[in-house]
Amino acid sequence: VSNAGGLNPCACAAALRELISAAGLSLKVAVVEGDDVTARLPDWRSAGIKGLEHDAPLPAEPLSANAYLGAFPIAAALESGADIVVTGRCVDSAVTLGPLIHAFDWRPQDFDRLAAGSLAGHLLECACQLTGGLHTDWQDVPDWPNIGYPILEVQSDGTFVVGKPPGTGGVIRRAAVAEQLLYEIGDPSAYLLPDVVCDFRDVRIEQVGSERVRVSGAKGRAPGRQLKVSLTWQDGWRCAGTLVIIGIDAVAKARRTGEAVLARTARMIRDAGWPGYSATRIEVIGAETIYGPHSRAAAAREVMLRVIAEHPRQEPLELFAREIAPAGTSWAPGTTSPGGGRPPVSPVIRHLAMLCDRTAVPVTVTLDGEPVPVPSLPLQALDDATRRTGPSRGGVRHGEAVAASAPPASGPPVTVPLVRLAWARSGDKGDSVNVGVIAREPQYLPVLLEQLTETAVAAYFAHLVRGPVRRYLLPGIGAMNFVLDEALDGVGTSSMRMDPLGKGFAQMLLDFEIRIAAGLLDSAAPSEQR
Repeated sequence: VSNAGGLNPCACAAALRELISAAGLSLKVAVVEGDDVTARLPDWRSAGIKGLEHDAPLPAEPLSANAYLGAFPIAAALESGADIVVTGRCVDSAVTLGPLIHAFDWRPQDFDRLAAGSLAGHLLECACQLTGGLHTDWQDVPDWPNIGYPILEVQSDGTFVVGKPPGTGGVIRRAAVAEQLLYEIGDPSAYLLPDVVCDFRDVRIEQVGSERVRVSGAKGRAPGRQLKVSLTWQDGWRCAGTLVIIGIDAVAKARRTGEAVLARTARMIRDAGWPGYSATRIEVIGAETIYGPHSRAAAAREVMLRVIAEHPRQEPLELFAREIAPAGTSWAPGTTSPGGGRPPVSPVIRHLAMLCDRTAVPVTVTLDGEPVPVPSLPLQALDDATRRTGPSRGGVRHGEAVAASAPPASGPPVTVPLVRLAWARSGDKGDSVNVGVIAREPQYLPVLLEQLTETAVAAYFAHLVRGPVRRYLLPGIGAMNFVLDEALDGVGTSSMRMDPLGKGFAQMLLDFEIRIAAGLLDSAAPSEQR
């Protein structure tokens, strides 16, 4: 089962059938379609439907518009005898949940099981991130070149055990699994999917062997009446040039060089009769530009300048690309380049997410050209689907319950970086970033809840984040999840930052200073299996 169809799942299936025939096999191939909703955009624009973020208008000339489909069409294809299922756009977890629905005969009303299967798919979707990839304690993860892919052993009640092939690299640790649970989610009480609304707040993650972790406790309720749609369109052109600058005052030299490149080329573009740049950006890699006021590298003596420009037309950026190399002989001493020639001029592909009614997405399943029926789902209004099932924000009642069980503080206070007390993982969702933080020991959580507040995190990232910061709690794994809105200067490929997907936010937050009683810190006995 794979969402390998891209924009043309039927063509993918046809290519598979040719390979199957050439191999002398008799495998059946099913196709799930209906995700392409490009033809509906004119009606939606006329109706005044806007994007989910910034109330943005829908693009007039989209490159693609695809709704995220769920798992029940995949299960229907398997139930009809398909050996291979090719889908268009679907949520990542559906390629796991679909086979589980088929294997265990789960029904649309089995919300807790569907939530558990969705969690299994969510954990699997990034492969080796579940076996130690991107783990906070990366030094403890052995044999990176041969890291093993995860294997999930799932029971009919939705409980599952995470493992990997014997003899492979990587680790199976409770902490690494918890990090992946928090990856790219928002409110853990309302993780919205086409088949179910998941509640992950009380999920339990237990180490049950040196290479085995058990996951249980996911809850679910009926899905909403709408589906998420991903749209893309081209919005001009971009070019990013780089230079290496070495020596005393390398950071200042790099910044002045970038400013000179932009000023010189802006004048040349005006002289040619073209309009000015639509956007520009200068970053000094090695000077911890993205850290802003938290940078410790002002005296760096070896940096890479990254200067980026965007323009509605391609020709001005080709001029910009020609003017990067002359900086090596014209301005700062110690300017060089590892080679590679002129930087390319590329189209800027922007992304927008919106919601549409399910009735506008007629999903079809065909098995070797024959139609397959797809079951209908029990639905609820979107307001109900997103309604909190309990206090998940701000750490009010959950925070008090955890704090009450904390051991009394002892000894003088000491200041330590967050990484001493927690693991963390960050990811993107549109123009938002989520940062999940998991306490290394239960007694640390009350301290983190008190000091790692929404206000504190917003202040720490004030140089990057323009929107509000929200905190959600996951008592089951002793964790909290921060959602930082308007944090990426755009969405994915449209962001000009060197970290357009927010992967570094957790690493930056792990330097956040926490005050804790020395006795409480010393009393923590490191777990054998984290």
